[in-house]
Amino acid sequence: MAAGDAMLAPGVTRRLIAEFAPRRPVTAPKSLLDRLTSREAEVLLLIAQGLSNADIAERLTITDHTVKTHINRLFAKLELRDRAQAVIVAYEAGLVTPGAGG
Repeated sequence: MAAGDAMLAPGVTRRLIAEFAPRRPVTAPKSLLDRLTSREAEVLLLIAQGLSNADIAERLTITDHTVKTHINRLFAKLELRDRAQAVIVAYEAGLVTPGAGG
């Protein structure tokens, strides 16, 4: 990817979460998501579903730049480094569940 981020296929992401999520204690309560605007939470959900920035922009009818802004803000608010951490937080907070599909 242009920014140097790695992208996981949605199927791979789901398998990783299904394998490792049950073993981890819940560390990201739903209240953590209260820090986010509704749009940031929506972007987090779409990231967890494996969508790219371009796919998110198309789905929400916003620009790629706006998607990046939402991602940067939600990463800062939740103290995340990358998309993989965002996916884990989304699952731990119950925003999405393994096998739920996108």
